[in-house]
Amino acid sequence: QVQLVESGGGSVQPGESLTLSCAAPESIFANLAMAWYRQGAGKPRELVASISRGGSTNTADSVRGRFTISRDNAKSRVYLSMNSLKPEDTAIYYCNTRYYGSNHWGQGTQVTVSS
Repeated sequence: QVQLVESGGGSVQPGESLTLSCAAPESIFANLAMAWYRQGAGKPRELVASISRGGSTNTADSVRGRFTISRDNAKSRVYLSMNSLKPEDTAIYYCNTRYYGSNHWGQGTQVTVSS
């Protein structure tokens, strides 16, 4: 089991920013591709952004230009910087990785965007 621990969620107003952080095991982090997913109430879980071991990124159309995924191998952390937040970004955000063919998830962190 790969332990992933998210932090940084909260409640903000539309247009504001948040940065999520996910800590992963130091011993293997550099070899992991990482991703952020989210799940809104009554909606399926969706991929928000991913980053390869080498730092190549992909971002969902719905957040492109507003969200940025990054990683710091020295700190064994992956980040999701979220700008210009909208009410439709409200969801539980999950950190994810695949290791030896299995998906591993963090516990999730709630992001609420509301005026």
